Amino acid sequence: MSNECSYNELYPLQVLDDSMEPEFPAKCVIVIEPAEVCATGAYILAEVDGERWFRQYISEGDGKKRLQALKAGYPAIDLTGKSFKILGVIVQRNVKRDIKHYSPYVPNGGAPPVSSLK
Repeated sequence: MSNECSYNELYPLQVLDDSMEPEFPAKCVIVIEPAEVCATGAYILAEVDGERWFRQYISEGDGKKRLQALKAGYPAIDLTGKSFKILGVIVQRNVKRDIKHYSPYVPNGGAPPVSSLK
């Protein structure tokens, strides 16, 4: 008998590069909740044209969508006209036992909007 529930189980991955620093330093562990949808601003694992990416998902009001690295020097991945699928949303980060949780259903991963950080 197969276990259909395994699709919904959280799973960890280790970040291998610095493209998502400073929020997600290289070698930190992220925990992913399998999902196919998310809010703009969420940190996600996605597959674009057969390649997997860990990036921030940005959906603009004019229908444009992209995957954005947090660190300067890494280009955005324009999703216009590309085959892409959201594989999961990041719900937790662990950096040397310092754990931070993220909400996949709230814009900006649960962080306050930039305009309210003054």
